[in-house]
Amino acid sequence: EVQVVESGGGLVQAGGSLRLSCAASGFTFDDYVIGWFRQAPGKEREGVSCITTSSTGLYYADSVKGRFTIYRDNAKNTVYLQTNSLKPEDTAVYYCAAKPYSCSGYEKLYPYWGQGTQVTVSS
Repeated sequence: EVQVVESGGGLVQAGGSLRLSCAASGFTFDDYVIGWFRQAPGKEREGVSCITTSSTGLYYADSVKGRFTIYRDNAKNTVYLQTNSLKPEDTAVYYCAAKPYSCSGYEKLYPYWGQGTQVTVSS
């Protein structure tokens, strides 16, 4: 059974940090890229970051470049998203998703999704 579970969300003041985790099981983790997406209230879900299987490719949305860092530990089947200098506009439910081959911002290409973790940034 495939499981993708996010954790690490919470309430933080502007300028603060959170480390989000995405733990996966039920598929060959090393063969899958992992993407982070987020959905703010009343808005469409958007791509935030993606990491390739061997961590050689790292991708970030312009809105988070320089503030967020994605990395993975294949031994633990886990991907992390370190979020620094958080802004109120980063408030959203953050999802991670897995797909084979290459990173993509097109969410329909990701077959496996977690349930999401809420990040709330207060001003």
